Amino acid sequence: MYSFSPKLKSTSIILLVVGLVLFAIGFFMNKGMTTEKIEHMMEAVHSAGHTAPTHSSEMVGPQDHASHLEHAELQVHNQPLASLHFVAVFFFGVSCAVLFFYCIQHAAHAGWPIIITRVMEAIASYIPYGGAILVIMMILNITHNGHLFHWMDPELTDPNSAHFDVILFEKKRFLNIPFYAIRTIIYVVGASFFAWKLKAQSKKVDETKSKVDYQMLYRWAVGYIAFFGFASAAWAWDWLMSIDPHWYSTMYIWYSMVSCLSSGIAMIILLSVYLKKNGFLPQFNDNHLHDLGVFLFATSMLWTYTWFAQFMLYWYANVPEEVNYFFGRFQHYGPTFLPMLIINFLLPLLVLVSSSIKRNYKVVTTMAVVVILGHLLDYFNMVMPGTVGPYWKNPEVFLLIAGAVLFVAGLFMFTVLSALSKLKLIPTGNPFLHESEIYEYPF
Repeated sequence: MYSFSPKLKSTSIILLVVGLVLFAIGFFMNKGMTTEKIEHMMEAVHSAGHTAPTHSSEMVGPQDHASHLEHAELQVHNQPLASLHFVAVFFFGVSCAVLFFYCIQHAAHAGWPIIITRVMEAIASYIPYGGAILVIMMILNITHNGHLFHWMDPELTDPNSAHFDVILFEKKRFLNIPFYAIRTIIYVVGASFFAWKLKAQSKKVDETKSKVDYQMLYRWAVGYIAFFGFASAAWAWDWLMSIDPHWYSTMYIWYSMVSCLSSGIAMIILLSVYLKKNGFLPQFNDNHLHDLGVFLFATSMLWTYTWFAQFMLYWYANVPEEVNYFFGRFQHYGPTFLPMLIINFLLPLLVLVSSSIKRNYKVVTTMAVVVILGHLLDYFNMVMPGTVGPYWKNPEVFLLIAGAVLFVAGLFMFTVLSALSKLKLIPTGNPFLHESEIYEYPF
């Protein structure tokens, strides 16, 4: 049985509190910005020659100075919600992706990962808490206390308005507030239900050691795979891609999901190695580490493929409405957009390509941390350009992002380790346990 140490518990609470304090400071600094200061920021951006729009809404409606200033004010005041949004969606997606990985192993009757099934169940325990944050943010947006999704503005779909947007008018069957709210609740409640049900069924298998109960675990795992396949695609549309609803990509759903899957495997590595090094999980060995390293390497390469395929097709086609999505990021997010390829592609490629290096605990855990930070940066690049535009290089944003990351990371750490302390680390009722204990990678 794992015991949640007082030191780690205190650390997670400190992260929570410090995150809240930093976020609050950034929030009040943001709210204190005057129209005059925002106007100076806007003029500074334009005078630097960086005039590429970061959002399609900038090309619709009146184009006078007053309209540009109104848009800049919305972008600047989006900073608090946008900073929390990308972190919240990322950690929720990571925990759901870990449950997806867990279900794939059960559906495939894989023997090697049975030792770490409790690790995956503990990470999935974050789902309802992360989902609650997203539901609160959804309520803020649909009540117009947030402006992350400009398609929620009724003027844009009113043919008599000066801001009428014909593209959003055609998409309002899907992009409308009631349907968006219903879909968000379905994603959160559905994922939370499966996390609870799979944990309960796994515990039942331990108690009864019944093959009938194990078969039910298999069936629920298949059910979650189907749910996750549809839900992860739909929440990528709703929570990420609809930030700029003029633009869309058929690769985007895979791109955003694989980012979370790669980070989820990295989380499994970190927690498994932590348990191993502290004597709670001695059955975990370098063969298990090697296979997790293989998945970390493979998902990093798959993410690179989806990123490059999406970028190449749009850049080559050079359609103004589509290529603008990337051009605005080149101009305003140069320090974060392309450099993230070094973290998410080049480093995993150079470090993890060797089979022997995947057995090195220090190297693999270091790469796991690098991958998590790299994909968190990836989600930053998905959300911030379309919500805050070029107005991100200021102290308020850095405080807000630091606060959001620390708060959500502290909550994640507290809920995962608390859940782990309530679980029996070795699933003794699983029929493939012995195979996992004697597992040895042949090369």
